[in-house]
Amino acid sequence: MGPMFRYILGSSVKYVASLPALRHHYMLQNRMSTSPPPVAAVCQVTASPDKEANFSACKQLLEEARQQGACMVFLPEGFDYIGSSREETLSLSESLRGDMISRYTQLARKLEVWLSLGGFHERGHDWESDRRIYNSHIIINNKGDIMSVYRKSHLFDVELPEKGVSLKESAFTIPGASLVPPVQTPIGKVGLGVCYDLRFPELSLALQRHGADILTYPSAFTVATGAAHWEVLLRARAIETQCFVLAAAQVGRHHEKRTSYGHALAVDPWGDVVGDCGGEKPGMVLVEVDLEKVNRTRRNMPVQQHRRDTAFYQSLSQT
Repeated sequence: MGPMFRYILGSSVKYVASLPALRHHYMLQNRMSTSPPPVAAVCQVTASPDKEANFSACKQLLEEARQQGACMVFLPEGFDYIGSSREETLSLSESLRGDMISRYTQLARKLEVWLSLGGFHERGHDWESDRRIYNSHIIINNKGDIMSVYRKSHLFDVELPEKGVSLKESAFTIPGASLVPPVQTPIGKVGLGVCYDLRFPELSLALQRHGADILTYPSAFTVATGAAHWEVLLRARAIETQCFVLAAAQVGRHHEKRTSYGHALAVDPWGDVVGDCGGEKPGMVLVEVDLEKVNRTRRNMPVQQHRRDTAFYQSLSQT
């Protein structure tokens, strides 16, 4: 509504002839400029293998966020559940047409709120034959429609014995085949990633080039990797793309085998942290997504205009 209204005003200026019409035009412009930016809620949860308990906890956060004025709510990777074994993880998975996503589409419609569901265990297209899943980031609008599905493309296969971290996501997860275009939402154009995607700046730069104002990395970072890299990576992605970065997170102990770092963050286009949920318990932060911050940051330091063409950055490989 906002961007369309601005466009109509802008395109109507050349037709304004009388003083009353001009006054009316500038009054409308002034009214628009003083309206508050839209609010997003970035959530932090502690999922377990209990899908019903997880849904109840997420539902409560969504209701609280809506009551506090959020028009879009971000939930983390594994919002549906975090299994304690490969077998349990696979057995609890569903399709996009299953009960879990149906309940969230109904909730979005009831609350009239947009949702970023940051990492859904989606059964693969050949589930019956290969028993493998996607890690899917789903955007649902305030009418309950699925607007976009991005399937995580970088899988977390990491062995850090000195840190006590050993995970092989590719043992049961299929990597997504491609990025998806940024989604137009009430807070701006949102570019979709999931967790480990955060470590690949090529992804964030591609989304920014295709119009993203906001990048989002719903995650379940381990304690060791989170303490070392979480905030600095999120701030780096914000600084290099001059986007808002919103990162919902898992926190605390999910079961006897797994604990997450927490610190769901909101970062502005200058790289300042404007919201942090902390590392102890579930909750949320509310952030005003002022797209004028994006425009101002890019205007004052036009990094993208200064970027050389693709051939320049490939020149080393040709020598």
